[in-house]
Amino acid sequence: MARRRPITVEDLWKIERLGTPSLAPDGHAAVCTLTRHSMADNTTRSALWLLPTAAGEAPRQLTQCGQKDGQARWSPRGDLIAFVAKREQEGEKDETLQLYLIAPDGGEARRAATVATGVEAFRWFPDGRRIAFVSWVWPGEKGAKAQAKRHKAWKERKETGYATSEAQYRHWDHFVPQDRVAHLHVLDTRSGKVTDLFEGTRFELERMEPDANCFDVSPDGRRIAFAFDPAPEKRLDNCQALAEIELKSGKVHVLADDAGWNFGAPRYDATGARIAMLARHRGLRHTLPDRLALWKRDERRWQVLSEHWDHEPHAPLLWSAAGDAVFFTAERRARTHAWRFDLASQEATVVVEGGTVHGFDLVGDTLVSVADAMDHPARASLHRAGESPQRLEAFNDELFAGLAFGRTEEVALRGARGDEVQMWVVYPPGFDPKKRWPVMHSIHGGPHAASSDTFHYRWNNQLFAASGHVVACVNYHGSSGFGHEFLDAITHHWGEFELQDVEAGTDWLLKHRWADPKRVYATGGSYGGFMVAWMNGHVPPGRYAAYVCHAGCFDWTAMFADDAYTWHAQELGGWYWEAPEKIRAQSPHAFAAAMRTPTLVIHGQLDYRVPDAQGLAYYNTLKALGVDARLLWFPDENHWILKPQNSRLWYGEFLGWLKRHAR
Repeated sequence: MARRRPITVEDLWKIERLGTPSLAPDGHAAVCTLTRHSMADNTTRSALWLLPTAAGEAPRQLTQCGQKDGQARWSPRGDLIAFVAKREQEGEKDETLQLYLIAPDGGEARRAATVATGVEAFRWFPDGRRIAFVSWVWPGEKGAKAQAKRHKAWKERKETGYATSEAQYRHWDHFVPQDRVAHLHVLDTRSGKVTDLFEGTRFELERMEPDANCFDVSPDGRRIAFAFDPAPEKRLDNCQALAEIELKSGKVHVLADDAGWNFGAPRYDATGARIAMLARHRGLRHTLPDRLALWKRDERRWQVLSEHWDHEPHAPLLWSAAGDAVFFTAERRARTHAWRFDLASQEATVVVEGGTVHGFDLVGDTLVSVADAMDHPARASLHRAGESPQRLEAFNDELFAGLAFGRTEEVALRGARGDEVQMWVVYPPGFDPKKRWPVMHSIHGGPHAASSDTFHYRWNNQLFAASGHVVACVNYHGSSGFGHEFLDAITHHWGEFELQDVEAGTDWLLKHRWADPKRVYATGGSYGGFMVAWMNGHVPPGRYAAYVCHAGCFDWTAMFADDAYTWHAQELGGWYWEAPEKIRAQSPHAFAAAMRTPTLVIHGQLDYRVPDAQGLAYYNTLKALGVDARLLWFPDENHWILKPQNSRLWYGEFLGWLKRHAR
């Protein structure tokens, strides 16, 4: 048998990555996007694959000609698969994402229509002939021709400036299209006719990332339920209402609108009499989780169902065939499972265990999931009641057969307030406890996220461990998946409990003889980057040999340039002009005089969640203080490093920095 070797960054980019599955109406196959990367060409290509659910049938590539085919969905009749792509067809090259249709037995995909403003997300109508989709349009223009003319003029303009009076004008790595809003449209797939359902109305979808979870088509095809922001000024922290539009009359009825509640992810049951949705009581506490809620047509009211279940359901919501339960994913202790929530008992049970379930689809008693874990990338599996899960593909098995992975351990710490805190420990392949090993904290962002049991491509714990480090991932106070009280504990005093938890993790590591106290490092991204900057000003020099700060928050006043500035007062306890000392007390820059530990600072220019000036200011501060520092700055990356060759550079600089700073 060939000897297995540790994983490398080149291996990481050879992994074929599976997207969310869509099941055929009869459950005989799922369709998924499979994404492949080329380190040599620095490119990414995505194609659709069919994964048969019958034993012995092999996966089959469905699309060949596209570069980024995605969002595949079966039609209700099972005769077509719709997807979005940018292609060239009949001499016409797509400038924006367009909707394509292909038969499941193959052949040439055809463009369903040419929509000048593009197609962001879509859903089939039950008749299998129409499709509802999202497109960004100029609200003052009427008709497809007027939109196309405006789009042509915008494309050919010579000016480069972006002018706006909106409160929310950019998100993560892109600007919200200037002077445009997201409208729902209906496409007739046979005639190609497109109708803007919101034309001439005040209604629009959310401005951040409107996707297929924002709306749903009723079983009779006569209505569409959708979430919208009723406030005159659109903001990230506004509460959304739930409405329903009658397609024949164009009348819109608001179903749920409460100033303190945020509604979203509507999903009709098979009769159309009930709508499952997510509801969050932001008026009570901004950190409260989404709850499963139900709107009933006969009662014209809604109610929360999962109030006493201390976990947060994630969209999409899927109904059981009998209409007695709703399926969704939710975190529990740093693992994300697929759950079945019984409406009568209001109890949730796990139907697919993570790792991390990234997506699933359900038809009758057939469920297909795509899930990963720390020791393997996403895999597609078939689940039927009373049967063992069945793998539906083996895309990465040959590659992984030659790779050696370290053991992963879940440990419990006594952290801030004496609470139990979870920590993952990932050991290097061939770990020998009689030897001395460097240890490295990988501190997650959020802060209301978690270091999960997942195969992370940008912060891959197995790759870090393969370089010879014992990797520690602390799910500090503020992390999701451990109940609301634990998550909310850090509000208005960021850095305090989190640091105590990370330090407890370091104490645990250093109690073991295999931990080398001269090679202890702390690294983190986003809020994790905030944490290592915070540690540099609060932990005595010498405790850690070096830090790595990726896309880290450094100065909470200057952070007001980010795309989520409307959240700051809620998280930090006030606006910076109202409570300057309170904000300063939670800001790493205020403690710069104490910073002495060598730090690698990494940032991308296209990062609007943590603007790159944060990283540059931190780096400049360290240089002014005479602290050993290095800057890695990407002009073409955002909050994450997404290009293969940039990722190789990132890992090289990251691991090289730690190696150079062993004391």
